[in-house]
Amino acid sequence: MDIIRIGDKVIDINKIYRNIDKIIELRIRGKSQQEVADILGIQRTFISRLERLGEIRKGKSVALIGFPIKNKEEVENICLKYGVEYVFLMSEEERWSFIQNKSRLELFNKVLEIIAELRNYDLIITLFSDMRNSLVHKLLDREIISIDIGKSPLTEDIEIDIRTIENILKLVRNRG
Repeated sequence: MDIIRIGDKVIDINKIYRNIDKIIELRIRGKSQQEVADILGIQRTFISRLERLGEIRKGKSVALIGFPIKNKEEVENICLKYGVEYVFLMSEEERWSFIQNKSRLELFNKVLEIIAELRNYDLIITLFSDMRNSLVHKLLDREIISIDIGKSPLTEDIEIDIRTIENILKLVRNRG
């Protein structure tokens, strides 16, 4: 139990954490801010301010997928900065390892899992060859921003222009 004193008040820090967890849990379940406030006996504006403290961005859910990417870490970092919820990047070596270390059935199932996961997002940014970008548009009924990183077949890692990714993510963030 973490008890502290602030002025003339004795505060149970764990109680604060439990209540914040409860607020978040109820909001995730779909309760409105006012409903949560009524349940917990607090002001709705407190919930609004609490959510604003943790807000990364507003708007559409975003995924980014691509291969073969040379500067994966840089792309991942810019995605983290802008709150991209799902990032799946591979280098050429990782791509071949991904294919060779699975049976055909495992590979098929994994590809289906990735497609199913991507369907959970409102916007998908793809970093593929011209051919793969075209296929993704046919497979997914979502808004897709395709960045052609070369003509198929790509056989080596491609350096991605981080400014291009950042500009796209800024636009996505600004239009919500």
